[in-house]
Amino acid sequence: MPHKVSLSRLKLTDFRNYASLSLPLDGRHVVLTGQNGAGKTNLMEAVSFLSPGRGLRRAAYGDIPRAGSAGGFSVFATLDGMLGEVDIGTGTEGGEEGQARKLRLNGTPARTVDELLDHLRVVWLTPSMDGLFTGPSADRRRFLDRLVLSLDPEHGRRAADFEKAMRGRNRLLTEPRPDPAWLTALEKQMAELGIAMAHARHELVGLLSGLVEAARDDGPFPSATMRLSGFLDEEWQRPAYEIEDIYLGLLQDGRYRDAAAGRTLEGPHRADLLIRHREKDMEAERCSTGEQKALLVGLILAHAGLVGGMTGHAPVLLLDEIAAHLDEGRRAALFDRVDALGGQAFMTGTDRSMFDALGERAQFLTVSNGGILP
Repeated sequence: MPHKVSLSRLKLTDFRNYASLSLPLDGRHVVLTGQNGAGKTNLMEAVSFLSPGRGLRRAAYGDIPRAGSAGGFSVFATLDGMLGEVDIGTGTEGGEEGQARKLRLNGTPARTVDELLDHLRVVWLTPSMDGLFTGPSADRRRFLDRLVLSLDPEHGRRAADFEKAMRGRNRLLTEPRPDPAWLTALEKQMAELGIAMAHARHELVGLLSGLVEAARDDGPFPSATMRLSGFLDEEWQRPAYEIEDIYLGLLQDGRYRDAAAGRTLEGPHRADLLIRHREKDMEAERCSTGEQKALLVGLILAHAGLVGGMTGHAPVLLLDEIAAHLDEGRRAALFDRVDALGGQAFMTGTDRSMFDALGERAQFLTVSNGGILP
């Protein structure tokens, strides 16, 4: 059983519709109920800021501070984490555009928000992800990279460095006579980073597929088959250095084509995650809305189990409006699966009765107008 990472206190200042909130938690799952617009998802978003990035809404930091505040926001949490008990404080100061989020660990400034991954992993499922299978490939790449990051903390940095090198190459190709040595240097960097990114994605898909296969007859959710497509599809049995050379050759041979297109046409930024409903042998995008939701729930739960198994620490799980489209039996099975993961989950809904099957396993809180009712 993985170690349970759990929050014991959450404090917010000028976060969305919360002017000030100090919320004691007892380590059980947390169920947040209340009317639409009360602030349930805002509170979940605050917890998501205990991971790198811009949270479950991918919001600009300037959009988060409460209207009428001085411009900044803060999220503070005390938790029993992967390295023991820790106080985490993060947020922004003032209302300047483009400012970075700051992080303090036990009161000491951290070099980067990536240090959060030393203390906990956060996995989430939100209604905005319901269109994952029918939306653009960029959404699926972003989804997959978030899953990879939960297991490989260096993945985000590699992806950012690849994008930076690719932008530099694209700019250079617009010049009348680009420096070939500079181009080659950027392309070598892209090849090294791009293949490392793609390998991490392939490894995650393989691990997750194995876990889904092992659990396919255990539970109410359909199982998914997954594969990556759109980037060197036939080459992944080769050693990494050979694939790097192949990609470097594609970049060098494609300079004129990419210059004409105004962008790089080959790379991990063009890959797609293809998902099928295993039992129906049908592409996920052709499944019904309910089947797509069930597939997504199954994937997220399998990934949370994978994170717990590989790190030894169960992730904090955020499930926004998770029970709305599930019948009573499937809700009960979902709660049992969530509980079996061994971590702390935050769940939201408008109707408290939909969570009755959790019983004493959860702490029930009612959210109203940016506060918690007694």
